[in-house]
Amino acid sequence: MRKYGLIGYPLGHSFSKSYFSEKFQNEKIVGCSYDNFPLIDLGMLPELLNEMSDLCGLNVTIPYKSEIFRYLDIIDPEAREIGAVNVIKIRRSGKKIQLCGFNSDIAGIYDSLSGCITQGISKAIVLGTGGSSLAVCYVLKKSGIGYTQVSRSRKPGVISYPDLDRTLLGEAALIINTTPLGMYPDIDSRPDLDYSLLNEKHTLFDLVYNPEITAFLRSGLERGCSVITGLKMLHSQAEKAWQIWNDEKF
Repeated sequence: MRKYGLIGYPLGHSFSKSYFSEKFQNEKIVGCSYDNFPLIDLGMLPELLNEMSDLCGLNVTIPYKSEIFRYLDIIDPEAREIGAVNVIKIRRSGKKIQLCGFNSDIAGIYDSLSGCITQGISKAIVLGTGGSSLAVCYVLKKSGIGYTQVSRSRKPGVISYPDLDRTLLGEAALIINTTPLGMYPDIDSRPDLDYSLLNEKHTLFDLVYNPEITAFLRSGLERGCSVITGLKMLHSQAEKAWQIWNDEKF
């Protein structure tokens, strides 16, 4: 049995287990299983790896995408540049375990934003500064889209939510939520910006996928905005993870 899974904490919001379980069934992939491993402390990872000798790969989610680096033996250059890993390929040789880190969020973000990139959007606002935002900023930079990062606290290179005035919101046609705000079960929360300043010229992209239409996206729809849900990114990055786990070139 080849086993795969998801580490992070908490994991009640995740669709990964159901996604891969359905994939195995629909594609008649036998001898594989996928489980959630809620680790309240990342220090529990070595014990998990030792106890489950048939564990071949892991997804990594909040809050460990950056902290996981200290456990990795090999890090893909893109993941290292971003500073976040969400896929681990596990190689075993006897009792020796080698952990290789990758970032499949990049593929998911590219796929989700392909329309915005081809439309020539030049400016974006990125809400949040966590592990997912690092991948978003990487894709925007590679795509030639300028961006402003926003956090609850102002810091070098990052503005705060009160700084999001009419000018900044008017100049940026793309607004991306990389925070967990709006994620199940706290489905009524949303980033703190003035939604009355949004209109049909804006596109809102939310990395949260549970629920599919978050309070953030719903507020944009009410103002005539185009929206991109997190489900396309979820599917795309999951398929990239599967490729990484099973393709010898990785």
